[in-house]
Amino acid sequence: MAYPAPAGLTETQLRENIILLDQALYGLWNLGHNLIFAWTPEAKGLRVLVAPHPMLTEFALGDGTLPQPELTRRARLLDKLLSNQEHLDAHAFDAVSAALGIKPQFIELPFSPERKLGLPLIAAIAARYGVRMVEDRAVILFDAVGFSLLTPLQQVVQLNSLSCSVNAAYAKLLDREININFARTTTGDGFYIWNRMRGVEANVELYQLMQFILADNALAQERATRPESVPRLRACFHVGSHYEFYQSEGLNPTSFSYLVGQVTIELARMIDHAMPGQILVGKFNTLMHDEATGEDVRIDSLDFVERTRAPLRSLNGLKLAGSEVDEIACYLTGRRDGTGLWGISEYQMADKHGFIHRVYNAKINIHRRNGEPIYLGLREEDLPMDVPRTVADTDFTPMQA
Repeated sequence: MAYPAPAGLTETQLRENIILLDQALYGLWNLGHNLIFAWTPEAKGLRVLVAPHPMLTEFALGDGTLPQPELTRRARLLDKLLSNQEHLDAHAFDAVSAALGIKPQFIELPFSPERKLGLPLIAAIAARYGVRMVEDRAVILFDAVGFSLLTPLQQVVQLNSLSCSVNAAYAKLLDREININFARTTTGDGFYIWNRMRGVEANVELYQLMQFILADNALAQERATRPESVPRLRACFHVGSHYEFYQSEGLNPTSFSYLVGQVTIELARMIDHAMPGQILVGKFNTLMHDEATGEDVRIDSLDFVERTRAPLRSLNGLKLAGSEVDEIACYLTGRRDGTGLWGISEYQMADKHGFIHRVYNAKINIHRRNGEPIYLGLREEDLPMDVPRTVADTDFTPMQA
């Protein structure tokens, strides 16, 4: 994300100010030994809370003698602190300092950071030296079926093919001025992909990206002279909480973040049960920021997929393999009831630890004007009959074409 220079400041001056602040934070970071937990601006610098990274678990778990109510209080305090994406005002900063038992440190600067950098830019710089918790970000997991059975050369070719599909899908959406600030990290035989931006619109755009990645992959499979050169994918989409952090690379924090947390754990469990060619959507119910209203709204999996349909109409006319898209239909599958309407099936999957994960089976049908339709995902009748399922608590709706 680009940050414009504050009024009266040249780009060169802004760059010099960024370097001064970054060098100061880098010194406190101490090659990754310490983390920046909070900060508040002062007239000529910043007050910051800095502590060794093991402090997170030490504070959360205590010495083993703390009662459960105190452990719960500490966990909530940490969640609230790490969920904060911005600065703390002076009063809140002092309260957190006292609660954590961390003495503030002062970073002296030859300028007013608030006026000569701006609070959003300071937050972006400081984020590289800390850990953040995000509650509402969507993440995709792609997995190449049978990847471990391939030769190393075939594995490289398949991962490159998947990367090409990601880039091609991104370019398609850019053509429609949908600029997803996406990031990805490899799992060895696939990718986690997420949108660095947050909110309902950002998560919907990520779902669109998933659709076009799968479509490009399907078209690449059709064109391939050797089938093993293009991966056969299974995909999972979920929204949930995670921690975002920056690993050390050489002597510096990386310029891109990594994710670890409940959403990535859920996706890993989901992909273990996904069939080749299947698309799974995890069951979630969370608050997301709605840019249209400026408010946080509670959205579950069924609401979310419903919200993805209207934006798809803006993609009609987009070309895939030389043929214009007439319609994109996305829906969660289910069985027909006695009146001829279709419900939505909710599936239960038990992982190796005995925990239950609830998911939905998704279908995406892309109809092209002068080309064959592209059918992504599995139909309800393609799924094993013995998979535990219930009808989701929703009104029956007609099956989408």
